Amino acid sequence: MPKISVEIPAELLADLDEHVGDDGKFVNRSDAVRASIRKNLDLLDEIDARHDRLDGDRASTAAESRGGTDE
Repeated sequence: MPKISVEIPAELLADLDEHVGDDGKFVNRSDAVRASIRKNLDLLDEIDARHDRLDGDRASTAAESRGGTDE
């Protein structure tokens, strides 16, 4: 899996960290960021589909590729 580097404001990172760990929804920051990216891309595909900017095959293929495991 490729690695990337991003700069995130401290306030946003603190908010993210509230959802990570033993009591959080995510095991680690990477898991949280991947889930957030998937959700955002799914929403963008839905918007594009509503505006006929995305053909049906591409929308379903993109969503399926994001729905897999993080391996």
